[in-house]
Amino acid sequence: MTNELKSDTPDRELSVRDIFGIDIDMMIPAFSHRDEHVPEVDEAYRFNPDATLAILVGFQRNRRVLVQGLHGSGKSTHIEQVAARLNWPCIRVNLDGQMSRLDLIGKDIVVVRDGEQVTEFAEGILPWALQRPVALVFDEYDAGRPDVMFVIQRVLERAGSLTLLDQNRVIRPHPYFRLLATANTVGLGNLNGLYHGTQRLNHAQIDRWDIVAALNYLPANEEIAIVQARVPQMSGAVDDQLIASMVALAGLTREGFRAGDLSTLMSPRTVIMWAENTQLFHDVDAAFRVSFLNKCDEAEYPIVAEYYQRCFNRELSDSACLQ
Repeated sequence: MTNELKSDTPDRELSVRDIFGIDIDMMIPAFSHRDEHVPEVDEAYRFNPDATLAILVGFQRNRRVLVQGLHGSGKSTHIEQVAARLNWPCIRVNLDGQMSRLDLIGKDIVVVRDGEQVTEFAEGILPWALQRPVALVFDEYDAGRPDVMFVIQRVLERAGSLTLLDQNRVIRPHPYFRLLATANTVGLGNLNGLYHGTQRLNHAQIDRWDIVAALNYLPANEEIAIVQARVPQMSGAVDDQLIASMVALAGLTREGFRAGDLSTLMSPRTVIMWAENTQLFHDVDAAFRVSFLNKCDEAEYPIVAEYYQRCFNRELSDSACLQ
């Protein structure tokens, strides 16, 4: 990761209506030039208007934005694709159990200078990003360790500075530093057993997020369009109908999950994998087995098979129900 970015300040403004298709008179600061920290633009990506507007307000007004939603709904990608269209440098950090306080803030390391070993402080990702026009995104925010979360809490306020005690140094945020995060549970913990490893978060910390946006799965027609764009090999009337049936089945699993009939569900990511595996296995049923069915509890197979019959007007082959 290089220390310097190509531009320190946004040098143009973009119309939200023109770039994101949201019918609102709103201009967003943006950069003219891209650098290595700017995500690649995905032309096939479909924006959720409400979540997009929340993220854009975060970029425009320096608000802390937390995007919440079920797995596979595209939370992190949504933020990245907004940043990509603004040419805004964006860094994603996954708050898994291995992310420590030292990783976040920095630590002393031994280096060789003029032939001698000396100790110097190496900045972590938080002070590095805080001093630059960077959108820092914390993925899996509700899976972070308590010591890490309290470090983040220091900078959640818009003018919040970071004090490095061992360096006797106070870092104040760059005017165009932005902080965003994604979460599955909004700090409520693993209530339904679906998100093992998530933590109950301090309410005082959740309260510091200015905007909490909910990102749900897209309408069926938009999800179909995404699968078609991701798997362009599946084209033509027959494949279009096949993808529509796949998306319909995914919708039934989501309804079944909400009703408590299933312990898991098909995300848009799973539908795309199913379509890709169909091309690899040349068999819709076999691809369904390896993409989703094998992730289900065996006791739920009859329910899934019923959904399959309703969407494809045929029984799921016996071989697809075998491990």
